[in-house]
Amino acid sequence: MSQLSTCPLRIEINEVAPRDGLQIEARFVPTQDKIRWIDALSTTGLKRIEATSFTSPKAIPNLRDAADVVTGIQRQDGVDITVLVPNVKGAERALACNVDEINLVMSASDSHGLANLRMTPEQSLEQFAAILNVTKGSGVFINASLSTTFGCPFEGEVPEARVLELVEKLIVLGIQGVTLCDTTGMANPAQVKRLCDAVLERWPEMPFTLHFHNTRGMGLANALAAWQAGITRFDAALGGLGGCPFAPGATGNVCTEDLVHMFEAMGVDTGVDLDALLTVAATLPKLIGHDVPGQVVKAGKSTRRYPMLKAHG
Repeated sequence: MSQLSTCPLRIEINEVAPRDGLQIEARFVPTQDKIRWIDALSTTGLKRIEATSFTSPKAIPNLRDAADVVTGIQRQDGVDITVLVPNVKGAERALACNVDEINLVMSASDSHGLANLRMTPEQSLEQFAAILNVTKGSGVFINASLSTTFGCPFEGEVPEARVLELVEKLIVLGIQGVTLCDTTGMANPAQVKRLCDAVLERWPEMPFTLHFHNTRGMGLANALAAWQAGITRFDAALGGLGGCPFAPGATGNVCTEDLVHMFEAMGVDTGVDLDALLTVAATLPKLIGHDVPGQVVKAGKSTRRYPMLKAHG
């Protein structure tokens, strides 16, 4: 029996472009355009969409319309709307909009935590406890994203033991899901496989999500390594949009349509209608005002066939 025969036959993709993708864009995408875009994504088979962030408009001006976006979405059965919140106030605003999931974020390294959040990991955990107290009894799923899991742009390697220690603290705190983030694209497939093996062996029932950036061209390879370890949940951004404004050198996320195309070509069910997704992806350049890194939308699916050229002479 080959190793691949024991890998998951179905995966789930969390679309993060409306939040992670737009936060770094140079121009503001009008609220109604965001709503139409998210509504279109909601019809493609995606099960989870990170719609925005309830953060300070001064910190992320492109997402200053968070409440209007979330309340304006045409909610679809089976599609969870996720939002990122940085603090208790953000959590309260999110709960008022009846979101399905709240995503909290902290760093695995002190340096990135201070640069991105002005908090050490330990201070972030204290804030998470306060947020969990506010959301208790709401029925909203609480996920925590652990940035710089695979390396920090300021400190370099983040020891695996440190990552496991923080995951343990998140679970003890009451976090229901954990996302392991390759914030600046420092991960490699061997490293990803080792860490995913470690967390799944230790917490087999915990829903882990993997979040990769394609900074050094290894996004799909890293996703494949995580899948081979048994991971079934992945963040991705339509068109390969995204990047952390507080992480030097960070570029876009692994591209949703490219990720779906890879897994579907391998016979892995993503639940996503790739043709419908590509139709939405084709609208991105007009929406944001520039070309995007996604490749399948330009080259077409691998099943695409062309007429033969006539021979010369």
